[in-house]
Amino acid sequence: MTDYSEEQRNEREALESIYPDSFTVLSEKPTTFTITVTSEAGENDETVQTTLKFTYREKYPDEAPLYEIVSQENLDENDVTDIIKLLEQQAEENLGMVMIFTLVSAVQEKLNEIVDQIKTRREEEKKQKEREAEEEEKQRFHGTPVTIENFLNWKAKFDAELLEIKRKKMKEEEQAGKNKLSGKQLFEMDHNLDTSDIQFLEEAGNSVEVDESLFQEMDDLELEDEEDDPDYNPVNLDSD
Repeated sequence: MTDYSEEQRNEREALESIYPDSFTVLSEKPTTFTITVTSEAGENDETVQTTLKFTYREKYPDEAPLYEIVSQENLDENDVTDIIKLLEQQAEENLGMVMIFTLVSAVQEKLNEIVDQIKTRREEEKKQKEREAEEEEKQRFHGTPVTIENFLNWKAKFDAELLEIKRKKMKEEEQAGKNKLSGKQLFEMDHNLDTSDIQFLEEAGNSVEVDESLFQEMDDLELEDEEDDPDYNPVNLDSD
């Protein structure tokens, strides 16, 4: 006859020796304890972790122990689901034998796989970002392929912008024409304009001197009468 209590006691003592830092007894009847399982360190010293709770049934190991995940770190829901399925599979395969060490070892391997998957996933994400950046750079270098559709769209936009520029220019020219003053308007605004040239010369130190000898009396000038000219012929004037 199998002594279930003896087998459970011997396994418990062995587990306490194997996992001295992570084994914790919660109760004696029924025997309940937890074991915290941590993965090996990943690329950036990151780890994943879970705490498993086991309870011996009366006829363990001929009956599978009760088990559950009471806490976890850095695991998502899919990881937790996979670990529960793994425990179910291992418990079924090891019925009739003490199995806690086997279950914990299987979970340990699973956590190491998850860390490797995290590393692989991050590498893929990095490569994907590099590919996207490279593709974006190619697009900037080669430009967008010209099609009839995008050319017509570009031309319509270009024509609209050009028309707007012309309108603004015409408006500015029209406004400038309205603001331009005529000579009369400038004179009316500043009556000193008629003497500005003289003032300019005087300010520059120049004076205007008139040589009166250049002007003579009209009577002193010897002007020949056209009639006294022997070559004068009024007829010829008419013919011209």
